[in-house]
Amino acid sequence: MNGGGFMPGSQGDSGSGKKSYGKDTLRPVTIKQLLDAYHPNPDAEHFMIDDGETSQVTFVGQVRNISQQTTNVTYKLDDGTGTIEVKVWVDMDAMNEEGGSKPKVAEQGYARVYGRLKAFGNKRHVGANVIRPIEDLNEVQYHLLEATVVHLHFVRGPPESLQKGGANGATNGAAQQDGGYGGGDRSMPSHMSPSARKVFACVKNTPQTNEGLHMQDIATRINMDVNEVLKAGDELQGLGLIYTTVDDHTWAVLEV
Repeated sequence: MNGGGFMPGSQGDSGSGKKSYGKDTLRPVTIKQLLDAYHPNPDAEHFMIDDGETSQVTFVGQVRNISQQTTNVTYKLDDGTGTIEVKVWVDMDAMNEEGGSKPKVAEQGYARVYGRLKAFGNKRHVGANVIRPIEDLNEVQYHLLEATVVHLHFVRGPPESLQKGGANGATNGAAQQDGGYGGGDRSMPSHMSPSARKVFACVKNTPQTNEGLHMQDIATRINMDVNEVLKAGDELQGLGLIYTTVDDHTWAVLEV
């Protein structure tokens, strides 16, 4: 990863430093997950995402602003799920730009960040080890899918357990008309609201590009109020059935 996530020498060799280093993981996330992360207790320094301890994170986003400070460069990134500041200390920034031939992060361009979530007062930021420009925009979609897969692993379990659960559901389906999934579709839980079912069916069955459908288009197609469509979209995202694409209100079905 070109040093992303795990910087040699970034942790001390003392007992406490080794223990902290040993717990380091690198997790792909969205900015919304960073903003929703929480401390397990008032004294904890680490953050929790999906009830799992998180140390190093990586995410992508569009650079909305770059601010040069005396001691650091502050980048404001937006990935469609939220915005957050990324701080790179001047000496680290100079190290990353050695040679002069490497492409630099620019405003309105896309960048990938490797770093650690931090909080100062009530405001959060990411202290970055590395921030680099994205040259292939396919990396943006790849990252969103990777972050979704990891999120589903934490909230639903590994793929093996899902496959086993799906097989059990198929076996019990003849005896239970709607036992766990509506309409025989294993991607539609029985506790899903009627409006969410309509929105999901529309997104899934309507011919579309890779960008998916905008909520205004969905509302027109199924004759539903836009606010109700938005609420249904939030429910479906919470269930891990759809994901945002070009903006917060354009959705595509997550094929698991």
